[in-house]
Amino acid sequence: MLIGIPRESKAGETLVAATAKTATQLKGLGYDVIVESGAGEAADQPDDAFTGAEIRVGTAEEVWAADVVVKVNAPTDEEIARLRQGATVISMMAPARSPELIERLQTQGVTGLAMDAVPRISRAQSMDVLSSMANVAGYRAVVEAAHEFGRMFTGQVTAAGKIPPARVFVVGAGVAGLAAIGAASAMGAEVYAFDVRPEVAEQVESMGARFVHVEMEQEVSTDGYAKEMSEAQVQATAAMYDEEARAADIVITTALIPGRPAPSLITAETVAGMKGGSVIVDMAAANGGNAAGTVADQKVVTDNGITILGYTDLAGRLAAQTSQLYGTNIVNLLKLVTPGKDGELTLDFDDVVQRGITVVHNGEGMWPPPAVNVSAAPSAPAPAKEAPAKPERKPMSAGAKIGLVLAGIALFWLVNATAPAPIPEHFTVLMLSIVIGYYVIGKVAHSLHTPLMSVTNAISGVVVVGALLTVAEPGHTAVRVLSAVAILLASINVFGGFAVTRRMLAMFSKGH
Repeated sequence: MLIGIPRESKAGETLVAATAKTATQLKGLGYDVIVESGAGEAADQPDDAFTGAEIRVGTAEEVWAADVVVKVNAPTDEEIARLRQGATVISMMAPARSPELIERLQTQGVTGLAMDAVPRISRAQSMDVLSSMANVAGYRAVVEAAHEFGRMFTGQVTAAGKIPPARVFVVGAGVAGLAAIGAASAMGAEVYAFDVRPEVAEQVESMGARFVHVEMEQEVSTDGYAKEMSEAQVQATAAMYDEEARAADIVITTALIPGRPAPSLITAETVAGMKGGSVIVDMAAANGGNAAGTVADQKVVTDNGITILGYTDLAGRLAAQTSQLYGTNIVNLLKLVTPGKDGELTLDFDDVVQRGITVVHNGEGMWPPPAVNVSAAPSAPAPAKEAPAKPERKPMSAGAKIGLVLAGIALFWLVNATAPAPIPEHFTVLMLSIVIGYYVIGKVAHSLHTPLMSVTNAISGVVVVGALLTVAEPGHTAVRVLSAVAILLASINVFGGFAVTRRMLAMFSKGH
């Protein structure tokens, strides 16, 4: 089958549905690929890049006559009319908001696959163009905000005075919101974020931001998207939005509801109360905007000096990167629908991913698909197996301790009263070392035992030397026996310490 990559007809569009790299990957699946001349110029993909990768460059007529046409934006009426009957068109279509588009595709007798209808499940993440584009857009939103803000994000202490860090408030912690949080945090800003989905608080905090908590009932997401807030939630969050926006230097809003207009979160009163020079980047501008005063594709400056950016082409402002990501999403989709890698597109409607993106099949309407319930909340961990119960070590009773002390005193008296010299002197030193060792070494935490090895090795070395001097003394069998025992035990301690130290050092050597 032949795949055609046309030039995007939307005014100002910079993206292309395939790069030289991803087009080559499509050829590896058995497809023939043709790219319309000039389709990738705005994305740093000139015709020479395609021809250099042995991808054919042709005319618009040749591209639209292909078996499969892959676009970024939804096809227009004129473009749908150019599709041959039985062809397949793959693009973003916003099917929930575009019933007229679905009707026109049905009339033309073609198959339409909506890339922006990929279910939010783990297996489909590699095909999720909304996540790919939102990731780039979230990053670019921070770049645009920094440009308009005109001051540094990071705080500094200089000879000329202290510079406080910029305070950024991100509304919505989806892919775009998390990308914005990451970019702003990396630039040194103090970042706060809020989302109506309670399960994302941990993700926000792991990115270095502070999650703003609001006392209200919150539900775990069942489809990976935020739900429209109830009246109680709106009231609970309204005061928080007002407070955080007024305190922020930069506000980035990303709140969207699939198939519905964007919720209004930042009111005109809040905008009027923000600090002069503050910036709002409304990433929901295409759906009506989250902030009062947002105009799609426009920069608006209010009377009190607040800049509101309603750009809807944030991802397109990094065209080369976004086109590569979009093209990779297309490749991953075609890998799924080309199981034989023979260049034949085959749809399997038992697969929830393929069924979910199919809005029209050979002129038959397929939208909406069956619901696919997912959850962004972490799954409950499996119950841990109970470890076998260890025998409980009972602490020594006070009576037993007193008994041992008395026994030690009795032994000390007996040795000093009956043993010949110099055993009493040596035994006294032994008893004192036991007492001191118990109270000094025995009270040290286990994590500090290894640093003490060097000290104990030195002490053991002294013991070995002293024992060697006394082991050869004639006439004192008991002294010789005790000296031999001391040499053995101290040597074990010394060599064992060296062995453990060598093993520890080996952990930090290359190759381990």
